[in-house]
This record gives sequence, structure tokens and C-alpha cells, in this order.
Amino acid sequence: MDEIGLDRGRFESATLSGGTGADALDAARALRAGDAEAGFTISELCLNVGAVQPERLAEVYDALCEGWLGAAPSAPAIGGDPVPGDLPEGFFPGLWALVDDPDAGRDPADITVRTAALAGMLGDGFRQRVADMARRYPGVEAAAAQGLPPRFEIEVLAACPRDSLGGELNSLVVDKGFDLEVLDRDGLGLSEMPEPLEYLNIRILQCHDIWHIVAGYETTGLHEVAISGFQMAQFGHQYSSLFLGVVLTKNAYTMPVAATGFLLDTILSAYRHGRETPPMLPISWEAIWDRPIEEIRERYGIQPYDSPYPAGIIEQLRAAG
Repeated sequence: MDEIGLDRGRFESATLSGGTGADALDAARALRAGDAEAGFTISELCLNVGAVQPERLAEVYDALCEGWLGAAPSAPAIGGDPVPGDLPEGFFPGLWALVDDPDAGRDPADITVRTAALAGMLGDGFRQRVADMARRYPGVEAAAAQGLPPRFEIEVLAACPRDSLGGELNSLVVDKGFDLEVLDRDGLGLSEMPEPLEYLNIRILQCHDIWHIVAGYETTGLHEVAISGFQMAQFGHQYSSLFLGVVLTKNAYTMPVAATGFLLDTILSAYRHGRETPPMLPISWEAIWDRPIEEIRERYGIQPYDSPYPAGIIEQLRAAG
């Protein structure tokens, strides 16, 4: 237990305690200066806001941006009163099983399912706090007031011009085998979520690939990590927050410290992109299926993501062995 960060009991305690934006700022600057242990501190802070104290999410990530990227997002502060919390008995064993599994993360579907299982352990009280925080994000109340969205219809998309939003989504489904909705909304028990989480979770599952297209995120491993930061910034998406906390934790325990910098470049650039992009949740995509992507971006003030690395770099490295 002498190696930096390998004391898991210490890591668990720090995750439960969490920290402030000032702690996140200090940790990001320390990692930038070469302090390897700061990578574990960042993982603890990010896991805390994903599973224990959602009220600190924007505070922590805004500060990480300032410390790592040199500037916080140009956006209003979003905060709440943090509440000390605990985690269910099976949470950390599930986390460490994922961290120690060398195959976890190679298949994006596997890490998605396992992270969702960790999220499912969190109680109703935690979910209510996530719901309360979500209401503080711009555009959430207006979007949720529209009511639960109907399912998309492939016949409607197929009738759209190929260079339109509907045409591009249709191509992902028909030509590349994507699902029309990322996961089955009925099988996830989303109707049991407190408002506005029922709406938010259904809509983002439905629109995840639309956000890829319009916000400029490719469908690669690196950009799936990046778009999680974007979604989290837009409306405090709790699954994305937990997913990033898990990814950073696994990275801290299994990869060289340089890999943490690689991840932070990606996550935080996308998070800042999300904080500085006008809210996308209230947009009625169904009304603009036939419009070109560039026209939609101009209409709603959406700049495409400026990725710090080639989108397919993870796949390229794996192919190279």
C-alpha cells in the first residue's frame, strides 16, 4: 500500500467526503505541475459528484477547467447546498471489480451496463437531489414542460434529404446499424424517476445521436467520453457524471499518469463546450428534421466540438497493438 493512490480505503473515504471547487482547482494545477497523486484526488472529486454530492457538480468541473485548461467556462455558476452522503454496501465492490477487470472498457456497451448497475444502487433520496439540481440548469424546466416525447419514426427520417438532420440520423440507423433510441425507455424504469428526470433521461436517450451530429461529436470511443462531459454540462446528467468518475478512477489505478491528462483534455474541453453552448434540450428536433446541420447550428448558436485529439485515436492505438 505504499504506492501512490493504491490505498483503496483512503480513496473510498475521500470519495465519500468530496471537496470544493477550491480543492478541484488545486488538484488540477498540481497534476499539471507533475504531482501524480493529484490524479487520484481528481478521480475522488468526480466520483463524489457523480454518486454522493450532485450539488457540487458544476462547482467542481468549472474549477477543474480553470485549473487544467486555464479558464473556467464562460457561463453562470450553478450550485446547491451539498449534503453529506453515504454509498450502498455493494457500490465500492462493484467499482473495484470494474477497475480490476482488464477487459472492462474495451466494449463500450459493457462499461455502460456496469456503470448503469452502479447508478441503480443509488437511492431515491439521491435521485431527488439530482432532480432538484437539474432544475437549476438553463432550459431544463422549459424542456420538461413539453411533456414526454413520442418515439421517432424511421419512415419520417427516411423521407428527409440525405444532408439534413433527419437524413443523417436515418443513415446512422440504416447504414451503420445504430438504434433509433439508444436504450429501451420502457425497460429502464424511467417512469419511476422524480420530475424532471423522467423527461430528461428519456429525451437524452432518444436524442443522444442527434447531439453527436449537431454538436460535432463523432461516434468513436474518445468522443463518447467527450459527449458525456458535454451532456453533463448541459443539464447535470447524472449518468454521464458517474460514468466519467468511473472512467477517471479506472484510469488512475491502471494507466500511466499521462493518460489522466489525455482524459482531462478531452472531458474538460467537452464540458466547457457544453457549458458555453445554448441549451439543446428545449429544441424540437422533430420540427427541423429536413433542415441541414449547418443551418440548425447557426439558428441555435451551436458551435461544433473542437476536439484536442483525433476522434478515432483510441481505435487507431488498439489497431496498432
